[in-house]
Amino acid sequence: MSNQLDNDLKKFLDILGLNEEPVGIFYTDNEPTEGFSPKPMPLPTREREIKDEIDWQATFDQFSCVMGHVLRARKVKKPAFFSAEQFGCPGCAFWLGFMKPQAETIIHYVSTGIPNYMEGELYCDSPDELRRIQNDIDPEPASGKYCVAKPLNLFTADEQPELVVLFARPETLCGLHQLATFVTNDPEVVASPWGAACTNMITWPYKYLAKGEQRAVLGGWDPSARKFFSTDELTFTLPYEMFNQMIERFSESFLTTPTWSTVQKKIQRSNKTWAPKTSR
Repeated sequence: MSNQLDNDLKKFLDILGLNEEPVGIFYTDNEPTEGFSPKPMPLPTREREIKDEIDWQATFDQFSCVMGHVLRARKVKKPAFFSAEQFGCPGCAFWLGFMKPQAETIIHYVSTGIPNYMEGELYCDSPDELRRIQNDIDPEPASGKYCVAKPLNLFTADEQPELVVLFARPETLCGLHQLATFVTNDPEVVASPWGAACTNMITWPYKYLAKGEQRAVLGGWDPSARKFFSTDELTFTLPYEMFNQMIERFSESFLTTPTWSTVQKKIQRSNKTWAPKTSR
């Protein structure tokens, strides 16, 4: 990121009331030299499931959510990364493009469960419908060995994020939402489809990019992942190209008007309400 863009980014975040820089996401064949990832374990593919080669108890015992690792990356300012060996949960392995199709055990777990074996999460009313939805979404294959998420200031001169994620509450999100249309002139530029938290943060944005569409995705609706979000916080993921357009053009937009000044007062109240508590 150039010095000018970095300076403009600070102004951009300030006017939106954000005190945390965005997270950049990209795929690479180079393993980060620092940071953290889920513990390695065998990929629970459908092929191995058919052969009864998966120890599901061990798989669930080692479960760790993408959003938990991303939260840690945000807090300690280091990369979080994932691969076909370091995926944390079968959902991540599927949604981040490291395997497909999804294992039937997970399809039943996310929907209605398996009688006398496991309860379902009830995020879809039948395994058949969930299987259809997953086939329709059809995540893009991973374009590199590792999917890396890290704060933007950790990107080196020879790296560039493919996606940018901002974590924000509704008052700030209204500015991001409206600005996305301002820079694209597309009234449907912001999408919010169904999916796990990592699906909306990573899978859907890459899906739109693969179709040549510049779209932002609002996410964080997954109840199972809400523990890794601050209260009222959601994700707003957009392509790096659109993010740069926002940085370059926000000063031409409604963000410099008295209307936005009114919203900023609400942002300040929200930030004060949800400020981290400090011990006395």
